[in-house]
Amino acid sequence: MTTKSTPLTDLEIAAQATMQPIAQIAQAAGIDEDALEPYGRYKAKIDPAKLSAPAKNGKVVLVTAISPTPAGEGKSTVTVGLADAFHQLNQNVMVALREPSLGPVMGVKGGATGGGYAQVLPMEDINLHFTGDLHAITSANNALSAFIDNHIHQGNTLNIDPRRIIWKRVLDLNDRALRKVVVGLGGPVQGMPREDGFDITVASEIMAIFCLATSLEDLQTRIANIVFGYTFDRQPLFVKDLGVEGALTLLLKDAFKPNLVQTIEGTPAIIHGGPFANIAHGCNSIVATQTARHLADIVVTEAGFGSDLGAEKFMNIKARQGNFKPDAVVIVATVRALKMHGGVAKTELQQENVEALRAGIENLAKHVDTVRQFGAEPVVALNRFITDTEEELATILAWCDEHNVRIARTNVWEQGGKGGIELAEKVLEVIEAGNDFHHLYDVEQSIAQKVTTIVQKVYGGDGVHFTDAAKKQIAQIEKFGWDVLPICMAKSQYSLTDNPSLLGRPTGFTITVREVIPKLGAGFLVCLTGDIMTMPGLPKQPAALRMGVDEHGHAIGLF
Repeated sequence: MTTKSTPLTDLEIAAQATMQPIAQIAQAAGIDEDALEPYGRYKAKIDPAKLSAPAKNGKVVLVTAISPTPAGEGKSTVTVGLADAFHQLNQNVMVALREPSLGPVMGVKGGATGGGYAQVLPMEDINLHFTGDLHAITSANNALSAFIDNHIHQGNTLNIDPRRIIWKRVLDLNDRALRKVVVGLGGPVQGMPREDGFDITVASEIMAIFCLATSLEDLQTRIANIVFGYTFDRQPLFVKDLGVEGALTLLLKDAFKPNLVQTIEGTPAIIHGGPFANIAHGCNSIVATQTARHLADIVVTEAGFGSDLGAEKFMNIKARQGNFKPDAVVIVATVRALKMHGGVAKTELQQENVEALRAGIENLAKHVDTVRQFGAEPVVALNRFITDTEEELATILAWCDEHNVRIARTNVWEQGGKGGIELAEKVLEVIEAGNDFHHLYDVEQSIAQKVTTIVQKVYGGDGVHFTDAAKKQIAQIEKFGWDVLPICMAKSQYSLTDNPSLLGRPTGFTITVREVIPKLGAGFLVCLTGDIMTMPGLPKQPAALRMGVDEHGHAIGLF
């Protein structure tokens, strides 16, 4: 084990690790040989239908965080480290994560395999092409686009209005130049010209369906129910009207099987599906979570960004559709991030600032309140950084003690599972105590009531303003009877508001919903707020500038 001063990157740490053959990991996890489909020595697909062991119905531990900042919180790292800590405590545990998107990998955010000595391996494979799942989702999405345009070109018997096609093409990269495009140029042979656009693959409804479907049959049914546009007389058009749901399901049948890998410490890990939490529901697939619950007594999983985004959607959308609950919730926080929420600039974070920390703790307080609103009791994971001072740490510990919040110092980046033992023990206490988990709203409520509930109870705001365009969309949704669905808020991850510059715990604000988009296949309604983009752009200095391969073909610069 190295010390804090050793300047090893995550990739270098991963490269030094000794992986076990995936068949060995599978055997230890109770996965039948017939249920395992290897992708090389260290990756495999699991066929859940071929698992013969009785289902354990494992307890679900959800890891979320405070509102993220550029200072970093380490949610995925804590998720992996917590699973390794359970493993060290001889618990039968699996970790379930989302698949990384090439957009953030090549952009600025980084990968999704944890960090330091709390990583899933092989990290370079997982962060790049992995087993091809995201490529399959991209292909299925774009095949539907091709079928739509071909139908129009071949006579348009469905009376599709090219101006009212809401289905977009996708690409698993950040590419702002593709947000709005025109297709079909070049004359009659090339098709019908129309406006189109691209989303990033993880924002696709196919991705959401992929992560919420419970079986191949359910997957095909959901795909059939996708609304891709409207007729000239403004009637909805479904994929089943085109008759291509079978072909799209065929493209996804292998990808739909969860992926098995391992942590540095040999804990079994399932990585499957990857929707963003700021523009989608931000959770790994239900089939992955249920497969892990079949095999393990404890399943550690994470939801994207803070509790106002991924965790809210986990509890109101995923847990509702998957018919399970979180048995414990962990909120990851750092001194650095809380100081940023208290007004400290990123360049000044190494300096002790207890006053700013106290102000920033209000952000943590809201996330604790949010988790408790769902009837769950959170455990705060105080993720250690070398620059944290004892007085700063003591300030957070004292606040948690005063407000009866369980808290554990964690240092899994440096120590692996050993650095998460205290956290694991406190999570076990919460699991043992049980909870009164419940959803925050009834799907039968109006759209305005459901959104207002989220804004008031989760964000701490006063209410909601719907633009005229959103009101028209809501009226149409109500006309077709689609309003009895959960809400998926598309909102900035950096703030509890729809203004990313308002950090801490703002009050007295309203959220503006500018569009409401029905996702009938996924089974939710997307409410777009602020200037949230469904196709991100690359930063001025993308992470890709540091990447390459050495003379042996090994990755360089991948975190």
